[in-house]
Amino acid sequence: MSNDANNMGANKEESGSVVSCSGLYKTYHGLEVAVLNGIDLTVNAGEQVAIVGTSGSGKSTLLHLLGGLDAPSHGDVRVLNQDLAALSEAKKGNIRNHSLGFVYQFHHLLPEFTALENVAMPLLIRRMTRDQALTLAADTLAKVGLQHRLEHMSGELSGGERQRVALARALVTKPQCILADEPTGNLDRHTAHAVFDLLLEVNQSQQRSLVVVTHDLELAKKMQRQYRLVDGKLQSL
Repeated sequence: MSNDANNMGANKEESGSVVSCSGLYKTYHGLEVAVLNGIDLTVNAGEQVAIVGTSGSGKSTLLHLLGGLDAPSHGDVRVLNQDLAALSEAKKGNIRNHSLGFVYQFHHLLPEFTALENVAMPLLIRRMTRDQALTLAADTLAKVGLQHRLEHMSGELSGGERQRVALARALVTKPQCILADEPTGNLDRHTAHAVFDLLLEVNQSQQRSLVVVTHDLELAKKMQRQYRLVDGKLQSL
């Protein structure tokens, strides 16, 4: 297989594309640091994609661009074939809330709320009724094995449990794609594998596309497609 994966994916974009980018560059002006140097990538429905690289290689930057959390210096990003650059901030926010789920290295749970309330939050932002949101949140927490932790505050949960709550929060909106940025980087080895396997189980059982940024090559090798980010370009592994 060719080392240069930049042309993989973009040239075969099809109706099943969930997230894609073309000619993606990112430079931080002022410092004039070029982080991404022409990335082409397509993630189709149900696919698993892992991106590995050293610290500072631009992995998180790429994920933020794919999720519309940042804007590229050049190139375009499409979610469900909609060009994010052509959308208002409100419409981009709507796409993020309905079509994308985010999981980070640090769970970012709100400490003043229970696990159930944290998971319900994206649905409440949609203006779903509280009863409906809590019911769906409870069902989703049960799917990640936390039906016995619904009323626990984040400080009462273990690190692995907090990360599973964060995963449930990403899943509760039934997104087409989950974007996970070092989702196991803050966990011990055993717990990391358990959380990672849960991500793969969700991908397979619910056909959610999955893009995971990780420094852990062993975990990345569990995924269908693996790339390494080097000098701002993707190389297939």
